[in-house]
Amino acid sequence: MVTWTRKELKADISHQEKMPPKIAKSAQKKGGKLSKAEKEQLQKEEDERRQKEDEEARLLAEKEEQERLERERKEQEEHQKLELKDKDRREDELNELRHLVEENQTAVTKWETDSRAKAKWDRYMRCDGSPDPSVQQEINTFINLWCEDPEVEIKPILKECALALRLLEELEGMLRDEPEPADALRYQETLLSIQTLIQSKLDHSTEEILKWANAHSDIETGNMQTVVQDDIITLCLWANLNKNPRFKGFQFEEVGLGFELPKQLAVSDVAVRILHTHYDHLSHLANLKSQNPSRMSLGLETREELLLEGATPVGECGETEGDDSTPTPMDPVIDSYEGQVVDLQQYTPLGGVFYCDVFRLPPQSQQLNGWEMRELLDTGLQPFPYPTEQTQIQGSASMKLEDSGVLTSPPVGVTVTLPDSVLFLEDPQVARWDPEGQHWKTDCISETSYDQAERKISFKMDSFYAFTLLQDSYANMPFQSWELRPLGQDSALLTITAALTEVSITIKGSKCMLQSDQERGLNHILGQWMSSSELQKAMVSAGVNIFVNQYSDKYVSVNAKDPLIEHTVYEQMALLSSAFAFSWSQWNTQCGHERLVLQVCEHLDPVPVREDSWCVYLLGARRSQRLRIKEHSEAFSPELDPGSEFHSTFLHMLRDGMSPAGQERRSHHLFVDAVHRLLRATRPLTYS
Repeated sequence: MVTWTRKELKADISHQEKMPPKIAKSAQKKGGKLSKAEKEQLQKEEDERRQKEDEEARLLAEKEEQERLERERKEQEEHQKLELKDKDRREDELNELRHLVEENQTAVTKWETDSRAKAKWDRYMRCDGSPDPSVQQEINTFINLWCEDPEVEIKPILKECALALRLLEELEGMLRDEPEPADALRYQETLLSIQTLIQSKLDHSTEEILKWANAHSDIETGNMQTVVQDDIITLCLWANLNKNPRFKGFQFEEVGLGFELPKQLAVSDVAVRILHTHYDHLSHLANLKSQNPSRMSLGLETREELLLEGATPVGECGETEGDDSTPTPMDPVIDSYEGQVVDLQQYTPLGGVFYCDVFRLPPQSQQLNGWEMRELLDTGLQPFPYPTEQTQIQGSASMKLEDSGVLTSPPVGVTVTLPDSVLFLEDPQVARWDPEGQHWKTDCISETSYDQAERKISFKMDSFYAFTLLQDSYANMPFQSWELRPLGQDSALLTITAALTEVSITIKGSKCMLQSDQERGLNHILGQWMSSSELQKAMVSAGVNIFVNQYSDKYVSVNAKDPLIEHTVYEQMALLSSAFAFSWSQWNTQCGHERLVLQVCEHLDPVPVREDSWCVYLLGARRSQRLRIKEHSEAFSPELDPGSEFHSTFLHMLRDGMSPAGQERRSHHLFVDAVHRLLRATRPLTYS
């Protein structure tokens, strides 16, 4: 008797179901067992079935391969036709693009020439007595007359300084126009002479105020403290009249500045000045030195030294105040190593310069038998040496013995509330001016603390220095994304989402306007129409730098592209920016050094672009094409979008599918120039 398990029975039934009917019936009669002949028959039929399936699969594969080859052949033929078509019209397209660019550039150059001539004529017709800085005789007369002017009252001096600063702005503008070398040298020397004169006049006014310190002493403190300011200069003065050894420091609350004094100064005849100039007349001296160590001329070097000393060049303003017997501050011994020099290509001074000085208090008047007696000195404003000579010697000896940088003289404390005209994206850094090396340095500064809520920075210095606040020039780079879209005829909006903030610039005609959700620090430039160069200068000065230069790639991780291809693309984007929107693409980082990828679409309405409107374009030195892929495709592919063609220029590539309404939007040359300047200044295809 044969016993079957459930598993064996199930397997046998399944096997019988696959058998041919006759063999299956025979197997059932024999109790599920197959004869040898039946097994061979079954195997033969199975082999025949497999062969048939394999043959069908082979024929299908051959058919698919033939279809693929035929499709590739047709695509290749079509590709060759498109290449031939592109080749045939290449010269015409390049010539047309060259003509458009040259035509616009010629028109812009003519407009700039006419504008300069008109500005010169308008200046001449003003007849307000202000000199033309381009005319050497006029500017020399102005300098000499101001030198000889005996006025020392601070209010008139501030007005005269405002005029001098306007002249400096004109000179800087003339230097930006890249004049002839001889003219550039003359403008530079004139600029330094005026800067020197401004500092000298402020020193004279400071001395005059300090001469009358006891007459304006504060009843509560017994000392004299005063603040005089305008839109450009803030002068804070404190005179130590009662010499209280418990005096710690003073805060000029109305301007957010303060200082702390060591005890040895609190009992001395001294005056402290914090002079905040919203301009920076020191950093360019460091730039001059780095560009040309031998200097432009002996006269230039002399003026630079005088500017730092607050004196006036001999022969330009009579005799300089002071003589060989005048005490001068000694260089403090700080460390046995060279302090860190600030790289002005990487960091930007913001908020102007703060001159923190300590002076000998001029002799005060004395009342005697109804007479007011005053000792008159011809030494001028005299700096008070701190650290003193004795403490410097002691400090030097202790450093040699202990090999440390610890100072024997207590440091000077300073507190600064950040200027309202500056936006610090990161905690500011402090640097002090080294007059000997003529550069900013970060040594001699300690115990720096920053209160972000109060926007107040406090620190200590081993002596009295001019100092400034620094920010990383490239804190906002690289960009996360960007978009340029039309707002109408000769109007567009450039939006850059930078590393720390988002910036939008509206371009209309030849003017630009900054827009931002961040108002603090930018109120003075938000909503103001300016030229592109003026806007760049204002934004950098305010701490919002999205602009690059020839050194930027040393400090920013960039998506390096061929500069010639990149700048050619910017030219063509500017030409079409009234009708087309352009945007960042993730594929731009995956197409190599010699090709660019960006998103583009025709956009004629002043509304945001819909996501499904964008097309992806691949641009190279010899060819532009629209790609099949979209921005959110899974992988990059250079495959041509079906129905599109190759073109030798980006301009003609976009014009190929342009609507009649878009073709009617021919941008004005000044608008094209403004857009082009912003694109070249930001270089979004490389720095995002």
